[in-house]
Amino acid sequence: MKAASTAAPAFYLYGEPQRNAAEGFVHVESLDDRSRPSEWTIQPHRHRDLHQMILIAEGGGTMRAEADAVQFDAPCLLLIPAGVVHGFVWHAESSGWVTTVADSYLHDLLARDPELTALFQRPQALPLAPEDSAAFARAAQDMARELNWSGRAQRAAVEALLLAQMVRALRNSEPHAAGGRAEGRQATLVARLRARIEDRFRERESVARYAAALGVSETTLRAACAEAAQNSPAAMLDERTLLEARRLLLYSRLSVAEIAYAIGFEDPAYFSRFFTRHTGEGPRAYRDRAEAA
Repeated sequence: MKAASTAAPAFYLYGEPQRNAAEGFVHVESLDDRSRPSEWTIQPHRHRDLHQMILIAEGGGTMRAEADAVQFDAPCLLLIPAGVVHGFVWHAESSGWVTTVADSYLHDLLARDPELTALFQRPQALPLAPEDSAAFARAAQDMARELNWSGRAQRAAVEALLLAQMVRALRNSEPHAAGGRAEGRQATLVARLRARIEDRFRERESVARYAAALGVSETTLRAACAEAAQNSPAAMLDERTLLEARRLLLYSRLSVAEIAYAIGFEDPAYFSRFFTRHTGEGPRAYRDRAEAA
C-alpha cells in the first residue's frame, strides 16, 4: 500500500501549484519577495524536484527541517535538498537571496564533480564569513540579472555563477563535515543508492537486492557507504523509513497502523518496535510530544 509522501503541501516555488521543473531550470529571487507578504513566516512544505540555496545576508530566524528546528543568524547559507519538508520563521526585515535549481540539472552538475554531492545530502545551515556572504550576494545578483535578460551565452554565464556558489558553499562546509572526502566513484555509487532508496524504500528490500540492482557486490556497496556517507546501507534504508514515519506522524492525521502500512510494514506492532528501537520512544509518544511542543 502506498500513500502520499507527507501531509505537508508540495509546491513548485512557495505558494505555486506543483508542476514539473523545466530542464535546466534555475530561479533567483530576493528573500523579501515571498517572506514579507507571508509576514516573515513560511509554513512547512516541500519541493518535489527543486533544491534551494538560501543566503541570509542580514537577520536570521529558525528553519524547520523535517522534525528538527535549526536556529541561525546572518551571515549564513541554508541548503535544502529536494523533497525535504521545511519551513521558516524569519526575523522581521531579514534579507538575502533564494537560488532554486531543478533536480535534473543539479544531477548533471554533480556528475561532473561528485565532491559537490555533499552539499545536498541533508538540510543544513552553514555560517559564513562576511566576505563570503558578500561574494554569494554578488553572485546571486548577477544570476538574477542574467536570468532576466537574454544575453549571449546566458546559460553558460548562469552555470558559471551557480558552480562558483556551490564550490564556495562546499569549501565553507568543510570545517563542519564529518569525515574526509570520498573518492568520486564511491560518491557516485552512494548517490545512486540514495536515489533508489528514495524510489523504493517502501518495498522494504534487502541490501542484497539494492546491491544487485546497482550492479555491484554487497561488499563494494558497504565500502562505498562507509567512505562516502559514514554509514551502512542498512542504516541509510532505516533512516529514510524513519524520516517518512516522522513526516506522517507530524504532518498527517493517519493512525499509527495506517502509517505502518503506508511505509511498507505488514505488521503495525513491528513498526512500533522498529520506531522505538531507533528513536527511544514509540510513535504515539513521539506524535504527542511534538503536538505539545
